[in-house]
Amino acid sequence: MKNSKSLLTFALGCAALTFSLTVCARAQTVTFLAEFDGTNGNSPNGLVQGTDGNLYGTTFFGGAFGWGEIFRMTPSGKISIIHNFSCDNQSCINDPYLLVPGGDGNLYGITLSGAFFKVTLGGKFTVLHEFCSASGDCPDGKTPNGLFLGFDGNFYGTTAYGGKTNNGVFFGISPAGEYKVLHSFCLLANCQDGGFPLSPIQGQDGNFYGTTGEGGNGSGGVIYKLTPDGTFEVIHNFCIHLHCPAGGAIQPLVEDAKGNIFGVASGGGAHGAGAVFVLTAEHQFNVLYSFDQLVDGGDPSAGLVLANDGNLYGVNLSGQHGDGTAYEVTPEGEFTLLYTFQMDETAPYVPLFQGTDGSFYGTTDPLSGSSNGAVFQLSNSLSPLIETVPTGGKVGKRVVILGNGLTGTTSVTFNGMPAEFTIESDTYIKATVPAGATTGVVSVVTPSGTLNSNPQFVVTK
Repeated sequence: MKNSKSLLTFALGCAALTFSLTVCARAQTVTFLAEFDGTNGNSPNGLVQGTDGNLYGTTFFGGAFGWGEIFRMTPSGKISIIHNFSCDNQSCINDPYLLVPGGDGNLYGITLSGAFFKVTLGGKFTVLHEFCSASGDCPDGKTPNGLFLGFDGNFYGTTAYGGKTNNGVFFGISPAGEYKVLHSFCLLANCQDGGFPLSPIQGQDGNFYGTTGEGGNGSGGVIYKLTPDGTFEVIHNFCIHLHCPAGGAIQPLVEDAKGNIFGVASGGGAHGAGAVFVLTAEHQFNVLYSFDQLVDGGDPSAGLVLANDGNLYGVNLSGQHGDGTAYEVTPEGEFTLLYTFQMDETAPYVPLFQGTDGSFYGTTDPLSGSSNGAVFQLSNSLSPLIETVPTGGKVGKRVVILGNGLTGTTSVTFNGMPAEFTIESDTYIKATVPAGATTGVVSVVTPSGTLNSNPQFVVTK
């Protein structure tokens, strides 16, 4: 960062510029915890929480060989590399992108160069599947760009290219690397089923929901539903002209406990700068908020996170000064600008992640100059929580519960039903989904109080 220090702290509202830059207002605080300098990484992606309570992520570039890395960051902001990616004449596993916690306590991820991998928190790295990298036909998909852990313990995701028409696929893959294609995109005339799919999710009904950046009746992409057996349905079409209700490159979705799906489009809206929308459980589409770049920022390039206060949080790539913003939107569309990024060399590209301490964590990506990116924390005074891995499963399934201060836990319940559990450490528990459990909140009673899960846990058949 330009004229940067190792720690820059921002608290919204007060104008002060000292060794650290601080601005204060309301209860929000933004603290820059760590910076990348190339040797410890360059161009960071999103973050996840490990069973040890630390945060983990990847960088596209930098590290020992310049081809990217997987890093660990402690709560105090200390970064260490646990794996360096490399590229030589024999193999090239690089451009690491997403990390996803697995139900076994390990991390799984994809690289844009075409690999699905597992890495332990200690850094043992294993490639489980390699995607097609040919310049010609790749029927099984090419360039993976989405990944999540399903309720059945398998991983699911999308590729940007490949498939029957080279417009991407939706795939499933086991923790051992067993791979299958569930759907190829752009099979219908004029690509009415969409092309270039982006990060999908699994809904509480067990079906998969996702978006495409292209195709559909309006040529601006679609929202689709895909059943586990491969039945595909378009449930909304986006358009691409400037004053679409919402359109352009559609970002990953989130779902609330009522089955409403929320998302952002990086184009369209009343001011042409993007919009926040909701697709109700009845598939009614409504725009909740339109961004005005000159007021609250625009181009919501990363998507949303649904926090444990029931509100939506996100980041914009551009702001009043071209630097990006962080914001909050209620499910009813009430908007609050939380923060405007001040440094003109970085901007937030990836979704915020809510840690079990209640704070949000994100990264900034270098735009120019000497910056290599940074990790920041956004605190909005939300309460601590727990997160289950995975977020759904059958009765009898063993589930990892992430949190803080879990030593001395006396009770774990799934929507009120007591569960058997073991305390593995202060930062994670293993619990078994009990007989009679139904979809709802998982609660953990600790010596300091009760912690509730976000999102709710879906009990499957």
